[in-house]
Amino acid sequence: MRQFLLLVLCLGILVPVVGQPLAPVPFRPAARQVNLLVHTRLDVKFDYAKRYLYGREWVTLKPHAQATDTLRLDAKGMDIKTVALVQGSVITPLKYNYNQRQLLIQLGRPVPVGEAYTVYIEYTAKPDELGTQGGSAIRGAKGLYFINPDSAISGKPVQIWTQGEPDANSVWFPTIDETNQKTTQEISLTVPSKYVTLSNGLLVAQVPAGPTGSDPGLRTDTWKMDQPHAPYLFMMAVGDFRITKDTWRGKEVNYYLEPQFAAQAKAIFGKTPRMLEFFSQRLGVDFPWSKYSQVVCRDFVAGAMENTTASLFGEQAQGSARELLDWQYAGVEREIAHELFHHWFGDYVTAESWGNLTINESFANFSEVLWAEHEYGPDAAAQQADLSLRTYFRNPANFSKPLVREQYREKDEMFDAVTYQKGGNILNMLRAYLGEDVFFRGLQQFLKQNAFGTAEPHQLRLALEAASGRDLNWFFDQWYYRAGHPVVTIAYQWDAARQRQAVIVRQTQAGAPYVLPLAVDVYTNGRARRYVATLRHAVDTLYFPAATKPDLVNVDAEKVLVWQKNDQKSLAEFNYQYRHAPRYLDRREALRAAQLQPTSPTAQRLLLAGLGDKSAALREMAIELLDLKNAAQRKAAAPLLAKLAGADASVQVQAAALTALGPLKDKRNAPVFTKALASQSYRVQGAALLGLAALNPAQALARATAFETDNKGSLTAAMVNVYGQAGGPAQWPLMLAKYDAANPPSRFEMLPGLAEILGRLDDPAALSQGVGRIKDLTVQYIKFVDSERLIGLLRQIQTRQATGPNAGAAAGLVDRAVAEIQAAR
Repeated sequence: MRQFLLLVLCLGILVPVVGQPLAPVPFRPAARQVNLLVHTRLDVKFDYAKRYLYGREWVTLKPHAQATDTLRLDAKGMDIKTVALVQGSVITPLKYNYNQRQLLIQLGRPVPVGEAYTVYIEYTAKPDELGTQGGSAIRGAKGLYFINPDSAISGKPVQIWTQGEPDANSVWFPTIDETNQKTTQEISLTVPSKYVTLSNGLLVAQVPAGPTGSDPGLRTDTWKMDQPHAPYLFMMAVGDFRITKDTWRGKEVNYYLEPQFAAQAKAIFGKTPRMLEFFSQRLGVDFPWSKYSQVVCRDFVAGAMENTTASLFGEQAQGSARELLDWQYAGVEREIAHELFHHWFGDYVTAESWGNLTINESFANFSEVLWAEHEYGPDAAAQQADLSLRTYFRNPANFSKPLVREQYREKDEMFDAVTYQKGGNILNMLRAYLGEDVFFRGLQQFLKQNAFGTAEPHQLRLALEAASGRDLNWFFDQWYYRAGHPVVTIAYQWDAARQRQAVIVRQTQAGAPYVLPLAVDVYTNGRARRYVATLRHAVDTLYFPAATKPDLVNVDAEKVLVWQKNDQKSLAEFNYQYRHAPRYLDRREALRAAQLQPTSPTAQRLLLAGLGDKSAALREMAIELLDLKNAAQRKAAAPLLAKLAGADASVQVQAAALTALGPLKDKRNAPVFTKALASQSYRVQGAALLGLAALNPAQALARATAFETDNKGSLTAAMVNVYGQAGGPAQWPLMLAKYDAANPPSRFEMLPGLAEILGRLDDPAALSQGVGRIKDLTVQYIKFVDSERLIGLLRQIQTRQATGPNAGAAAGLVDRAVAEIQAAR
């Protein structure tokens, strides 16, 4: 199971390796500003059967640098009915050319710089006929999405929502779809009266549709946005949502969820007012918008989206009260902070171009650390920063990309672990270098100077220089405009004769050495002395006074540097670091060092100490690092694991302890598993069920059957695997239904159970169904998974069927599936 879980964790993180030579990467400058958007007014209606939008638009613009007699608008895949100039009550048809991507309009005369003019356009948007493909980050480019519009899928809501980033809103209204455009807006949506609508700004009117309200079955809602923002941030959502109302400083703060999840709205989104207050105070710029709403929609093509005043989340952001017990900060709460912080960095001040996306996404990633620190303390902040940084380090393809990129093939490429995770950690590093107060004064100045406009990192640098009085060109040159990161080896030498401690730091990455300001703590007799140093060379030797050999020298004592290091401390020094250095990463490093020497008594004691760490994440990590095949460690750890399984404050730790106890097959743990089956946490129940299955498969099967009316997530995956181990033909239909209803990570968790039961079912139809699903999942994620491991699962089925009546059919199914997998590589 664990191998499959590790495989699941890789989904969405690894990127494909391209084997063919690539064409030169094009230069992508900021879009030229010929006309500037001023105001966009839309009147839209929806055809659910055809999946069309019928729109009327009044777009006001003004020439920017020089007079112009043409207007070029992005308008993808539309039918254009009318284009006209509006001058008071006079409407004059205009000539235009349209190539299904852009609409080129002849204005009839040169319009002087700064003179506003309004063009009227009547059109039909047909997003499902566009044929565009999304990328790996944003998995759709249709702009406008009709979800279950014909109610064909029972139990699935009928919804409409939009997703504009990076340039898909021009699928549903003509605009200049660039980040360096800002416009106010007004949108009137005519919808079935039973539905709720949401858009940017405030709801200013809600009336029955038709002349004088002649169509009571329809209603027109008008949303108005008086502050300018980028076109990609326009949004609409239509559906059967329940609105939970909240406030912050007198402004509306509302949460839109499906009715069955509305009772959990405050549990999910209820920290939003406190986030608004914290971010407003910390940045020195109050939340600048008229309201803030958050809506959860089905089948969303990204995690969440920061549409101005109306963030949209995928369905991972709604769940039952029991499901919420298993949620972690790194999931939805992190997303809520991320999308809210965009309302300063991304919406209020927007990246001038997609190559400067760090202005948006690096700051939003940084906010995840900022809120964790405020709400849960420094360990939680360090854990989140570390999760981000390890995501960046996990994929070497990231190392060749600078943070600011004016050359890229597709805009979707910018939404990667460099822009998000590395960029967020660079900001955290800069905060530590400048100091808390100076750093945030600089951000305040940056926001105020560029309010409702656009910016790039040079402007951020100038604001931080003004606040700090320091030149920061060196920092931005190496962290924003240079690819990669330092790779260092740290060695230590104590000189008894000279009574000094030497620290030798070698930078081994390609290219010039980095300039690295850092703190070094030297521990002697249980006390630390702080020194500040700056590394500048390929090899730097730092000397510190030391009358006796230090117990520990802790380089980068603040644990903020973005680097990969080989820290040549002894295990005894790591052990001292765990027990005396104060930070989360100090302790995490020590636990990882202990894992590398599993037979060492010091390492074993260190991992046992980790089971009692104050951080739940490190307790969970220590559990996973234990070598329970070692008899001494197993004997010492088992009672502690049983205690954690039953009483730890974290359900994640409970589940990890139960998972560790399962393979021991110790009957003394049966009461631990039985007790945990009564937990309200699905994750704990799932781990307990698998642990019981290792001891008593028949009893686990009986208990799994009792969960069929209420199971989600980890419990569902555990049920499928228990049925695979101990079930039979009666369980196969339910296993198949659960698999088909699961998301991709859960499906990967279920594969061992599917393969196990398929090896013994005497049912050709089941064989075809199961082998086909394993093959389809593998082919779908072929670039991200270990396909040989999954082929091995298929061969396992074939081997176990080899002596049965379906041997020939099984062999043929598996051979064809393997051939398709190999062809997809």
